[in-house]
Amino acid sequence: MRYDEGMADLYVQRSIEPLLASLLGQFPAVALTGPRQSGKSTLLQHCLPDYRYLTLDDPVLREQAVADPNLFLDLAGERAILDEVQYAPGLLSYVKLRIDRARGRRGRFVLTGSQQFPLMKGLSESLAGRIALLELLPFAVEEKRRCPGLGARLATGHAAFVDACLRGSYPELAVARDSEPHRWYAAYVQTYLERDVRTIYDVGNLRDFQRCTQLLAARCGQLLQLSELASALGVAATTVKRWVSILEACRILFLLPPYAHNLGKRIRKVPKVYFTDCALVCYLAGVGSEEALLRGPLAGPLFENFCVQETLKAFVAAGIVPRLSYLLTHNQLEVDLIVEGPDGRPCPFEIKLSKTPKPAMASGLARFADLFAPLAPHPGRVITLSEEGLPLTRAVSAVPVLAYLGQLREACLRGVAGSERTGDG
Repeated sequence: MRYDEGMADLYVQRSIEPLLASLLGQFPAVALTGPRQSGKSTLLQHCLPDYRYLTLDDPVLREQAVADPNLFLDLAGERAILDEVQYAPGLLSYVKLRIDRARGRRGRFVLTGSQQFPLMKGLSESLAGRIALLELLPFAVEEKRRCPGLGARLATGHAAFVDACLRGSYPELAVARDSEPHRWYAAYVQTYLERDVRTIYDVGNLRDFQRCTQLLAARCGQLLQLSELASALGVAATTVKRWVSILEACRILFLLPPYAHNLGKRIRKVPKVYFTDCALVCYLAGVGSEEALLRGPLAGPLFENFCVQETLKAFVAAGIVPRLSYLLTHNQLEVDLIVEGPDGRPCPFEIKLSKTPKPAMASGLARFADLFAPLAPHPGRVITLSEEGLPLTRAVSAVPVLAYLGQLREACLRGVAGSERTGDG
């Protein structure tokens, strides 16, 4: 059973709900993007029961929206949720006309889409200044812990990490604990990455596109080496670049950019590859058990992926554009994650899959503090699976992953950990 369709009685509160309500009171329209099955439809139907819900996944409604958009909007009524509007991009011009006829009315339309880039392009062209932009990713850890029976089960960083990798963060899998994750992800890849992606994009050879996705999963947490991937696949580097852009548009991938403030340092300038869901990485890479997860070659990269994906979710849920990056210099100074605050000061983090933090883990953060002293960085921290925080040096401490995420959420809600809020389209 799809979480989006049949589990209203098991609805789990989403962290983005207060922001959604606030923006509906400020803008004529709100757009909610995010990957398939992240819970967009469930969220909107639960929070906006007085809105008429119309999905363009329905081929009949899609044809009507394309053939006669005015009639379609007449039938939608005064307040409507228009789901998957990327399938009828011409509809946006007619939505604009209706908004302009009564510009003072707020919260008239809620638009959703699973293809971020095409939808954003259409919105920026048709509804600039009239629409607020939001994004919904799969469950963050604190959202999963709101599911029946999961609060105590996911009380430790170790348990939360293993569950994120072997079960995943998509709402249906979190709510329906009797479902089989391997089969769910097999269907997800087939119906979404194969069918939906091909509907919107020209991916060329589907088998090579699938192999590219698998190779990227095996390289999560690593630098994006387009030429290496192209050689392995026997295709042009430009083709791989386009496929990566597609996966990024679908919010399957997240590309972590290199740190921009190099102060003359020789810095690697290619992004690192992360997925927005660790369990999809495990499915694609064939990691199917806790032993294979924790003892396999992807253990460290997957813990990095877990920390990065959860960091991204904290910013997105608060409606803040994240300023996240990593650092890797040619003399091998590496910092896994750098979070910049609105003051521009970097906060560097190392991510270590360890329950026993050691002072040596702080060496890179100490070098970062020295080299980037003119930027007055915040004290660095090492994110670990330990249960308690402890100092590693005078300036660097180890922090449990769940404590780090809790502190980050609070900072995002205060608006002190990120940059500008998302909003005007």
